[in-house]
Amino acid sequence: MSDDCDTCDGCCGDEEPTRPSIYTDARAEMERRDYAKVLATMGGLTAVGSLAAPLMGLTRVFERGYSGPVYSDGVALVDGQGERVTEDTLAEGEQLTVFPEPRPGIADAPTLLVRYPEDAYGGETSMESTVGGYAAYSKVCTHAGCMVSDTEGETLVCPCHFGKFDPTSGASVVGGPPPRALPQLPLTLSSDGYLVATGDFEGPVGPGGE
Repeated sequence: MSDDCDTCDGCCGDEEPTRPSIYTDARAEMERRDYAKVLATMGGLTAVGSLAAPLMGLTRVFERGYSGPVYSDGVALVDGQGERVTEDTLAEGEQLTVFPEPRPGIADAPTLLVRYPEDAYGGETSMESTVGGYAAYSKVCTHAGCMVSDTEGETLVCPCHFGKFDPTSGASVVGGPPPRALPQLPLTLSSDGYLVATGDFEGPVGPGGE
């Protein structure tokens, strides 16, 4: 008998020839399916996480970290880089997020600065608080305290619950759940051409304060 049993039919010993197991195949198939489910779940969680990050930014609620007025007479408006806003900073139809010039005890107080032709304003706009076509309003929504950071045409829109405000009518509410307008900030031009406040917002900032 040849030592090479490649051609023998189970005659070289008592061992049974190895056969594929239906249990092994089934287990492998289950493992493949479970692995696919895990990958799908991880992918879903990753997608949710990627959406959650910007949503958290959108729903950030404004918190005052100080007491007393936000602005006072003579406080200059500055942009995000701390540069003072001048009469020529915006063209008509443009807007910019500005802040009170930093000073002790004052944290960020986001403010929406807009510019339109003077005859475009009406309704609830406090005209004596505008200057050179500029008007300024708190950027904090009066509904839940989110930032009013979107627009639809000329309308200011809060992305959290879609509150809408008309900047040419005193930021009055024109849609959504906010109970009142964004408070207006009284403005004037300083002798050296910078936009400055003449007082604090003409109403409470953020939700509440009815």
